[in-house]
Amino acid sequence: MHPSEALFDEHNEPVHLPVCDHYAGNEKLILKSLALQENFSGVLDITVDLEDGASAGEETVHAHMAAELIASDANKFNRVGLRIHAPDSPYWKQDLEVVLAKAANRLAYVTIPKVRGVADTQQVIDTLNQITASLGHKENIPVHVLIETHGGLHQVWDIAALPQVQSLSFGLMDFVSSHLGAIPSSAMRSPGQFEHPLVRRAKLEISAAALACGKVPAHNVTTEFKDSAIVVYDAQRARQEFGYLRMWSIHPDQIKPIITAFAPRAAEISEATQILLMAQQKQWGPIEHNGKLHDRASYRYYWHVLQRARRLQMPLPENAATRFFAESASQTTSPTI
Repeated sequence: MHPSEALFDEHNEPVHLPVCDHYAGNEKLILKSLALQENFSGVLDITVDLEDGASAGEETVHAHMAAELIASDANKFNRVGLRIHAPDSPYWKQDLEVVLAKAANRLAYVTIPKVRGVADTQQVIDTLNQITASLGHKENIPVHVLIETHGGLHQVWDIAALPQVQSLSFGLMDFVSSHLGAIPSSAMRSPGQFEHPLVRRAKLEISAAALACGKVPAHNVTTEFKDSAIVVYDAQRARQEFGYLRMWSIHPDQIKPIITAFAPRAAEISEATQILLMAQQKQWGPIEHNGKLHDRASYRYYWHVLQRARRLQMPLPENAATRFFAESASQTTSPTI
């Protein structure tokens, strides 16, 4: 029996998303970012930013530009999302109306920033669904929610439980600044962002809520892009200590370090393969491997290791590829990482 059948039921398999979410705001950077997906097919999402990307007074023009690009042939993989203006902005509804009219069937998700709780999150979701329905689209567009206010954090578990919500992101800069100087600026970068108690608590609460609801927690940006070691450091801590499964990028040079940091190590892949092959032979009953007992709980963990490796299009041992992923093996093109 395949591990996806033996170890999970249809209700407990979580959402899976590419590990890197790359943000771009102006036309030149959006086109450059879309071209990057050629090299990172399947492991890189692009988010077109209407909130911070538009100059004051140019919001409508900017939204039309974004709609044209999302609907264009440059969007080859349909893995492009849209960050709209915040719910307290006069532009968020216009953002949706303009972009959906042109590109509703090409949009992977909508990101809602600066929510203050469940109520304004649901208001935007309801409006999004009304617009898509009026355009004749039967399927709802997934929603990603940016947690960066006191209210958003306070209600993060309820937000994560909303059925249409697919991912929760942490907005570090706005979260720190919302504390009016109570949190020092050192918490906007490493190592402070991982060590200040209030920021640490926020990151843990967001990831815990997302994971409990089967959603994807997405880590905030790293402002450093010239030193790749800092990007790797941040990504590794986000993944290994805080349970984040996705991370934002704001510069092309950050993409590869993020993907590399979120990828399982070769030794993990080898161990997962050995354990799962032995377990399958034992019909998923308990086994002993290198002096340690394993059962279905650890099998689920190691199956996620192999799934992560597969989604990142990493080389797998031949016996794992043929036994567990034979149907999709011929369809995979390795990204440049």
